[in-house]
Amino acid sequence: MAELDVTCRRDGDGWTCQVDVAEAGTRTEHRVMVRSADLARLAPGAGDPVDLVRRSFAFLLEREPKESILRSFDLTMIGQYFPEWEGRIVR
Repeated sequence: MAELDVTCRRDGDGWTCQVDVAEAGTRTEHRVMVRSADLARLAPGAGDPVDLVRRSFAFLLEREPKESILRSFDLTMIGQYFPEWEGRIVR
């Protein structure tokens, strides 16, 4: 089971999140951008995107190894690769 460490900081009209994934003695680092409008749509009422990003990475890790996840991307790009993501991630 992968360990996820997610930290987000406010950045303009959204957040930039640092995601560290540790598993099997190795680690990968990822930068994820989340716009305020996307947070409101995907996690209504959430004050920050930490939980949304954590759940999104759990979703990705069920489908691919951590080394295959892009190192830097906008959160909504997940839906381009996995169309079912948004339906599964919305609370």
